Amino acid sequence: MSTQVSTVANDNIAIAVHNVSKCHLIYDTPRDRLKQFLMPRLQRMAGQRQKTYFHEFWGLKNVSFEVKRGETVGVIGRNGAGKSTLLQIICGTLTPTIGRVETKGRVAALLELGAGFNPEFTGRENVYLNAALLGLTKEEIDNRFDDIAAFADIGEFLELPVKTYSTGMSVRLAFAVQSVIDPDIFIVDEALAVGDEKFQRKCFTRLESLKNNGCSILFVSHSPTSVVELCDRALFLEAGERLMYSGAAKAVRAYQKLIYAAPEVQKELAERYRVTDQSGEVAEFQSDDLPCAGDTTGPSDAFDPGLVPETTTRYAVQGAEIEGIEIRNASDQIVNLLRPGGDYQFIITGEFRKSFPKVYFGVHIKTISGVEVTGQRYPQEGTYVENVQAGQKFAVKFGFKMAMLPGVYFVGGGVWSSEEPTCLHRMLDALMFRVISLGRAKSFGYVDVSSMEPEVILR
Repeated sequence: MSTQVSTVANDNIAIAVHNVSKCHLIYDTPRDRLKQFLMPRLQRMAGQRQKTYFHEFWGLKNVSFEVKRGETVGVIGRNGAGKSTLLQIICGTLTPTIGRVETKGRVAALLELGAGFNPEFTGRENVYLNAALLGLTKEEIDNRFDDIAAFADIGEFLELPVKTYSTGMSVRLAFAVQSVIDPDIFIVDEALAVGDEKFQRKCFTRLESLKNNGCSILFVSHSPTSVVELCDRALFLEAGERLMYSGAAKAVRAYQKLIYAAPEVQKELAERYRVTDQSGEVAEFQSDDLPCAGDTTGPSDAFDPGLVPETTTRYAVQGAEIEGIEIRNASDQIVNLLRPGGDYQFIITGEFRKSFPKVYFGVHIKTISGVEVTGQRYPQEGTYVENVQAGQKFAVKFGFKMAMLPGVYFVGGGVWSSEEPTCLHRMLDALMFRVISLGRAKSFGYVDVSSMEPEVILR
């Protein structure tokens, strides 16, 4: 028995999945599909034993979980684990064979790339079509169209047929439509992996905003790091079954341990996870490893004019104004392609608009998904730069030895006062930089703190 998506009675629960199973009928040939349509009826009329011409594949098996309002849940598992099937059932585009799904509020989903777009329609026409299907009136779409167009940022292509779009442009427009309608539930199935680093950062910023507004998010990703950073909890699926529903870091460690285990150990490990998940016990892990940062190759100490963030946010000017943030190397060149282990200065420049008795400065570095990896304050905690005067210019230099692993990062900074208003000015994602790869990575995560070459002694 299956039931359609309905409304959750508990106001604190956005999604409730109850014992959902999905059976797919697999036919070896198109002829078998026709036989299955005709032969059982003829066999029944003739009083013969009915024969089937398919075999069953259960993509999901008795999966249950709940997602709270404002909660972000990652869905992890190997290819074929049932992640996409589960999301399609929650969205209502697939019907469960057994069980039921309940949701509360407007559901927006970014599943298959370009899904829901008419390739013959222009981008503008598809915006109106998709938004209307999501329940918006023409007036509501008119009011939000400029925001959608600005977020997608595909320029004149908005007036061209979608069939002329690249994959990246299609996902930009799809994400813009789905996220700008202010959904109660937002479901993303690996689509963000297509965009470049700047667009990914833009999307993660939007996801953070949706979450802060009470939106519940289901996020499927093959990037364990993104799941740990973004999600409150994670659902670990294996062969269509729920192995674990727990804190994101715990579920990711379990997933990594399983996929890297020897084949003969995986079945036993999966059963142990299943038992501990059902009993509520805490599973033991021998490895807390997180995935390696991706390698990126390129020249050393250079400037790439294309590395310009799309998510720069300037706070209100309340007595001081940051005019710029830049990175300079030991030769005093402005750079944004940095060498691992190199020495750099992150420089914040600006001007005080008012006089203040005590101020301090800060700079931070964030990942694409918005995790604050490191930062510095000047002067140190509890001390201040005293008696700054209106009209004074400032340039604050923070020294960094680049211990970050290869990847793309975002820089922001600010000026604060000991008195109200405390935040005189702040910029988020003021610039972005890339740490290049000089060879195979020997560390993982974001920071390389190794001090010597690893050594193995065999006795």
